[in-house]
Amino acid sequence: MFFLKDKFVLGMAALRIISGIIELTAAFLMLKFNRVEAALKINAVLVAIGPLILMSVMALGLLGLAGRVSFNKFFIIMTGVAIIFYGINK
Repeated sequence: MFFLKDKFVLGMAALRIISGIIELTAAFLMLKFNRVEAALKINAVLVAIGPLILMSVMALGLLGLAGRVSFNKFFIIMTGVAIIFYGINK
């Protein structure tokens, strides 16, 4: 199946799988409650979880790259991440 050599990739994938399970659970809960009010409350919880997963996966990826990438490239990556977070907050 898959042969993983990097523990950071495994951690990143695991967080994304957990995120997907949370999203699917939320969708099924919305269908179960079958009310707009309940669906909005569930969606509000997802809004809080999404950025946490994004930051966690990004942090794991950057930790994995830290020893392999030159300082200049690492700075460019960090600048890109900062622009993503700036765009999310604005």
